[in-house]
Amino acid sequence: MMKTRVAIALAGFVFTSLFFINLCNLVFACGCASLWAGADVHCNVHHAGGLHCPVCNHGVFGYAITFIAIVIPQLTVAFWMKRGPWIWRLAVVLALFPLVGAIVMAAAGWLDGYPLKHARL
Repeated sequence: MMKTRVAIALAGFVFTSLFFINLCNLVFACGCASLWAGADVHCNVHHAGGLHCPVCNHGVFGYAITFIAIVIPQLTVAFWMKRGPWIWRLAVVLALFPLVGAIVMAAAGWLDGYPLKHARL
């Protein structure tokens, strides 16, 4: 049973790690791309003046806080959701990525004063 929980947690962590930057671009239209397609090379944070992506604008700290805020609910579900087949628990963990991620990133945008008209939410 513990092996299943660890596997579900690891799957959620890997999925979030791989697609975190894609969600950043989906929410902020900032120019970030997949890790294998340049990552933050084209992010608006690298342009002088203008809007700066609320996640990328804070560097490693911004990435870490946002990432941790997404992963904590995933890990919580992976280790403490006891009912249902493993596939349902995995589905919930994976579904938390875009749901929690969009909320966390929207909050980061609001805190940074990133105009909603430029965000995709």
